[in-house]
Amino acid sequence: MNELYDVIIIGGGPAGLTAAIYASRANLKVLIIEAAVNGGKLSKTYEIENYPGIKSISGLELATQLTEHSQQFGAKLISGEVMRIDNTDEGKNVVLKNDDVYSAKAVIVATGTKEKTLALEHADEFTGRGISYCAVCDGFFYRNKNVAIIGGGNSALEESLYLASLAAKVTIIIRRDEFRADASVVDKVKANEKIEIITKHLPESLVIENDRIVGLNIKDVDSGEISKVDCNGIFPYIGADPCTDFLDASILDERGYIIANNDMSTAIPGIYAAGDCIKKDLRQVVTACNDGAIAANSIIKSLK
Repeated sequence: MNELYDVIIIGGGPAGLTAAIYASRANLKVLIIEAAVNGGKLSKTYEIENYPGIKSISGLELATQLTEHSQQFGAKLISGEVMRIDNTDEGKNVVLKNDDVYSAKAVIVATGTKEKTLALEHADEFTGRGISYCAVCDGFFYRNKNVAIIGGGNSALEESLYLASLAAKVTIIIRRDEFRADASVVDKVKANEKIEIITKHLPESLVIENDRIVGLNIKDVDSGEISKVDCNGIFPYIGADPCTDFLDASILDERGYIIANNDMSTAIPGIYAAGDCIKKDLRQVVTACNDGAIAANSIIKSLK
């Protein structure tokens, strides 16, 4: 017989770890399953200055503190990748890719998203210190500096407007000759004197000096000519995918995000969701923590 938990939390980022804190403080038996690094994307973030009550903290330090806090009241944390969730008479079986099975009365899915990363040499090495996938998180560090944005969708253009309020100059690089964004946003971008638009170009290579990014080489899609954009920061907005492949499609939207109610429940009884993997407008550490707390509280009420 498998050990039966009150709740299994899939994902050890801010949403999942917060849910574990709330659930275990209510004396629920909690298991957290994390596929990669404890703390999720926090562990890859250089510095965080928008988490309430903490003026500045490294992402790794906050991830470590959240991970330790999540286990303070008895929650168990293991490493594993979930393959599927099965229904049982008692609740749910969470089946891992190594065939291990864990049982619970309820499940919280807090698996987050995975960005489509910049496929250039050294890009991974400079993620968090020159390459960022979140302007709201990291734009502050590029005040009065030059930044480049890669992408022509709504996210890229909206973030370019935000960065233009901080940076000295914003250069938008798109591979086509037109944007894939709402006309109202495009008009605002074109009207902003701090934003330059370069069309029909693709990122070619990073320009690095003294272990810092100082530019981006770009390639003309027609002529193949290489030119350089001077910048200290690069913000790729080439898409992100929710980590929800293991879930029933009935609770997902057309992009794969989980459709969650206000109490974080889904259309499948016993499955809740929290954090960046759900369909919502703002994806930040603080909103993920909010989702996790709500999901845990909903389960606490349901079980008690």
